[in-house]
Amino acid sequence: MIIQVNTDRNIEGNREQAIRIESLVESSLARFGDKITRVEVHLSDDNSDKKFGTEDKRCLLEARLAGLQPLAVKHQAATMEQAVDGALDKLTRSIDATLGKLGNQ
Repeated sequence: MIIQVNTDRNIEGNREQAIRIESLVESSLARFGDKITRVEVHLSDDNSDKKFGTEDKRCLLEARLAGLQPLAVKHQAATMEQAVDGALDKLTRSIDATLGKLGNQ
């Protein structure tokens, strides 16, 4: 599974952050094995210019499953960690539902 981490111009992305997020994604989705070919992680801070507000950190995850259309989910939260965790929960449920309908679990 290839994992690509992207940040918007309001988030200072660094290699340590990318490695941490890649590890979270990989461990959360490991049970799907080779069914997932690629996961793109998009991190953004919607209200960075205001420097206040809640629920302004956003994580969008797009998973590409072999032979299927991509699945995309997003989650907004107060912190980036919460946004990533929430999006991973949603993505896991979405993949479960998709593969369950196809009988591929």
